[in-house]
Amino acid sequence: MSADIIAAVQSGGDVPDLYEMGTGGGDVGVFYRNGVMQDLRPWAETQPWYSEMDPSALAACTGPDGGLYCIPIAERPHLVYVWADRFPNGYPKTPEAFMGEAERLKAEGLYAMTFLGSTAFDGTGTTRAVWTPVSSFGGKFDDGAGAMTLNTPANIAAIEFLRTVVQSGYAPEIAFAGNFQEEEAFKDASAGSFPTGLFGYRYINPLTAPDGTQYSKGNEEDMLDAIAAGDVVLTPFLAAEGQKPGCEISVTGFAIPVGAQNPEAAYDYINWILTPEQNADWVLRPGAGFPALQSTRQSEQFQTPFYQQASAAIGASACSPWSGSLERPLEAQKLIMNVVYKLIKEDPSADIAAELQTVQDEYNAAN
Repeated sequence: MSADIIAAVQSGGDVPDLYEMGTGGGDVGVFYRNGVMQDLRPWAETQPWYSEMDPSALAACTGPDGGLYCIPIAERPHLVYVWADRFPNGYPKTPEAFMGEAERLKAEGLYAMTFLGSTAFDGTGTTRAVWTPVSSFGGKFDDGAGAMTLNTPANIAAIEFLRTVVQSGYAPEIAFAGNFQEEEAFKDASAGSFPTGLFGYRYINPLTAPDGTQYSKGNEEDMLDAIAAGDVVLTPFLAAEGQKPGCEISVTGFAIPVGAQNPEAAYDYINWILTPEQNADWVLRPGAGFPALQSTRQSEQFQTPFYQQASAAIGASACSPWSGSLERPLEAQKLIMNVVYKLIKEDPSADIAAELQTVQDEYNAAN
């Protein structure tokens, strides 16, 4: 409904008092540029729940000017699913430690990591696979003002890391097959880890643990059972020196359009959804995510091994939307994934800086 709400606001037509929105498609930036949503920060900062909000979730709702253009309720962050037996000393925290573990696993006929390495699905590997290492190396895809910035030292270092993983045989060929086939290497435990979205587990089944244990209900319970048994653990990604582990995050929340006739009622509804009695239920059902309100994470519903481990991993990460201020995220993700695929798989001898600069210039020429 993004186009409809923009048209309604700009034409002075009837608008809803409350608008449920997500940030995954870059709507915060789109709405900001079109003057569609009210800045809720002055009001939000006076509310008792504000200090309990996940800073990463608030940042996902923040526009280029620092205004808060939605109130996050549920978030969908990324982290790493890990077969515990493949990393008996814990998941590596640095690129150097990862390479050491990867070489050990390779000697055992195994892979350290699988990921969505193909250009399928309009380049969504940018979100699901590339952004986590890029942000973990301190990289960004934009300058904060709508221009693409690919050719940076941090981005180059992240792509060099991925190139080494692929060219050293630390990731399986199936990572580049498309159609979600990269998941198969984690399902059979031939790959020790899988960076992906928190709720990607719903589709990763059945599972065979390294010790042969079968989780074969054929539904999302397989992964939850494996986590509860300690066979699978959830962790942050590794990070370059001086950086926190990065990850993608999108949120679902509420915004108030410019021209809303009953903003006080909208405020009341948001406050009601953020009460302890309502928040956990909304997040688990229509929100379909993880609580943006950190106090809600202490609710009984979130005391399972899955949610407890997720909370610890997310708390140790610096999650942010991959698209930043880019005004054409669908175009950008295709361009980024295509060039990353070329650099790590198709033509690993190509000059990383030169290829990134070419794509950067191509995108910015249309700004």
